[in-house]
Amino acid sequence: MTVSLLALFVAPQVDFPGGEQAALIVLRWIHLMAGTTWVGLLYFFTLVNTPFLQELDAKQRSVVVPKLMPRALWWFRWSSVVTVLVGIAYWNHIVATDARNAIAMGQTASVGGMVGSFFVIWTLAFAIEMGVLMAPVEVLRKGPVLGIIVAIAVIAASYVFLGLNQQGWESNRALAIGIGGGLGWFMMLNVWGVIWRMQKKMIRWTEENATQGTAMPPEAAKVARLSLLCCGSTSGYRFPCCSSWARPVTTLCSLGDRSCRGRAPAGLLKLSFPPCR
Repeated sequence: MTVSLLALFVAPQVDFPGGEQAALIVLRWIHLMAGTTWVGLLYFFTLVNTPFLQELDAKQRSVVVPKLMPRALWWFRWSSVVTVLVGIAYWNHIVATDARNAIAMGQTASVGGMVGSFFVIWTLAFAIEMGVLMAPVEVLRKGPVLGIIVAIAVIAASYVFLGLNQQGWESNRALAIGIGGGLGWFMMLNVWGVIWRMQKKMIRWTEENATQGTAMPPEAAKVARLSLLCCGSTSGYRFPCCSSWARPVTTLCSLGDRSCRGRAPAGLLKLSFPPCR
């Protein structure tokens, strides 16, 4: 009895929020779980699967690739969609809250302008990368050259996004996640626009080689390299992407005469402990 009373006395009081706050918690957890799946599979492909397949002969690859890759790529591409779309939904809530607060204070705010600039700018960054990958100039597809070009495109996209969204009502976390989410959108387009398209060809050619005995086409090496290059660039941009949403309050500093105005994210579970007596 004494132990039970003591446990009740020192047990933490857990306050579960309801309504909108509960929905935000769910969104954050779905985003986290899907993102963990996406990142884990990405590094599996980059660090484990690619070196492993290079050690196999043609006969072994014809057995492994058709069974392994379709399953792994299904989880890979759909976890990217869930991660990005749920993250954008959460970010839209932040932007809408900032806009409502600004309008309540008599300021002018446009949610559509910020969200629209997000999709246009980051889709254009991907279009630049796609143009470079598909260009007839082979030197552009060398790892260091492609890395520099994509880095310039991403930095420029971030700069333009911040430059267009300096109306005074945008919070620090909205801007920070706008960049991190933009990188996520950019990487999701990489997954669906390049990696999945290239890997579908490799799977089909490998299956045909196993079942019909047809030789791998001459462009197979180029297709595999394009997929590898995009996996590499996606891996590299994981770090700034995660940094921008993991601590959005401290990611960005003041721009010009503006001060940092980050606010703690909504939808956090509150825990409190009874005072010692």
